[in-house]
Amino acid sequence: QVQLVESGGGLVQAGGSLRLSCTASGRAVRSVGWFRQAPGKEREFVAAISRSAGIRYYADFVKGRFTISRDNAKNTVALQMNSLKPEDTAVYYCAAGPVTTTWSRPDEYDYWGQGTQVTVSS
Repeated sequence: QVQLVESGGGLVQAGGSLRLSCTASGRAVRSVGWFRQAPGKEREFVAAISRSAGIRYYADFVKGRFTISRDNAKNTVALQMNSLKPEDTAVYYCAAGPVTTTWSRPDEYDYWGQGTQVTVSS
């Protein structure tokens, strides 16, 4: 069993930065993804990283602004978010699983955290 805990969310002005962290406990995780869900919208893929960090995959709307990284020794995955926009406001979730085909599909991930709120004011 794996437990995932997100941290680092908060309120920031447009153009600002936040760094989210996902800490895994229980056992080492393989691929890790970040998803987000805004009120009234479906959960959407943000970014993902493979176990070795050799593969990093981003949604088009965050390319150039967000960076995903991981520290396997600490069993953590970070999402550095720069140039934040009001439309980035959402609850951000990390997820872990043995992604085999599509990084952006939620059903590729077995474990999910409880989420952390990110609010970007204009």
